[in-house]
Amino acid sequence: MYDYLIVGCGLYGAVFAQQAIAKGKRVKIVDKRAHIGGNIYTEKVNGITHHVYGPHIFHTNLPHVWEYISQFTQFNHYVNRPKVRHKDALYSFPINLMTLYQLWGTKTPKEAEAKLNSVRIPIENPKNLEEWVLSQVGEEIYELFIKGYTQKQWQCPPSELPTFIIKRLPIRLNFDDNYFTDPYQGIPIDGYTAMIEKMIQGADIALSTDYLKHRDILDMSTEMTIYTGRIDEYYNFQFGELAYRTLRFDTQLLTEKDFQGNAVINYTSAEVPYTRITEHKHFEFGTTESTLVTWEYPDDWAPDKIPYYPINTDHNQHIYLHYSEIAKHETRVRFGGRLGRYRYYDMDKIIDSALTDARELL
Repeated sequence: MYDYLIVGCGLYGAVFAQQAIAKGKRVKIVDKRAHIGGNIYTEKVNGITHHVYGPHIFHTNLPHVWEYISQFTQFNHYVNRPKVRHKDALYSFPINLMTLYQLWGTKTPKEAEAKLNSVRIPIENPKNLEEWVLSQVGEEIYELFIKGYTQKQWQCPPSELPTFIIKRLPIRLNFDDNYFTDPYQGIPIDGYTAMIEKMIQGADIALSTDYLKHRDILDMSTEMTIYTGRIDEYYNFQFGELAYRTLRFDTQLLTEKDFQGNAVINYTSAEVPYTRITEHKHFEFGTTESTLVTWEYPDDWAPDKIPYYPINTDHNQHIYLHYSEIAKHETRVRFGGRLGRYRYYDMDKIIDSALTDARELL
């Protein structure tokens, strides 16, 4: 008999498992996939760490989260400085004084602020992503950097998306091109998979196991279930299906030494089918003679595909509230992670939520 059955061996599940094992609890982890780590799974390809489900740069401003996760890995000093390509032009990104110089020739914060003031569209209470961007930077930057990329990324018009998605994107009037402002940043030197392995030592692990197909038997083996899968699927879609964004990756090992000179370049033109190109060796300052490159494409969601991100429209949030109301009254199951709580989480916030839940339950 297990104290906890953890469904999903992603970051939330691994943190909760580690905390439970540290308290002497008996833990079993099951995962549908054939590997641990969920979407942060990494593997070595020709000496290069491959972020199989897209790049994950760890960053946080929470000292206790950094201290906690640093027990299980050593982080390198990678700082995320993506670039933007729109048609034939390359731009500094996120939007900063260099970007505005490239666009308008503004050379000082004062000049840039004056230009932005002249192009901003007055919208007193922006109700969606499109309105918020227009109110902050005007139409040209919206068209160049945001509209096409967002349409591709979320598979719906920006006017239908909530503002909080874009508010994560910094707009700076200095030359700082560090995407994140958090004091703690980096990528595990040995990859995320090695980190997860250390966290779940002591747990019984069953991979390639679909919990929902064996729910009755698995639930009989545990006092409590920690569920990190889709909450709507757990409840057999009784209030309807929630929408997700999914991705498709085309990864190639190339014989050239350096393909694009940067870890990530975003492609913002609507006509280009992929959203970004990732060159994995640059995450670890690699010097290999070959390079591993991934083209990332948005893909139409289907139940047999991986649900990467919830699409938090009003319609979907209304559906989720029905499920969350039932979940509040559960005594033998706790939902966590992006899918269990239908919420966009950065990695540090997932860790923080798992630690909080572990303190409460353990």
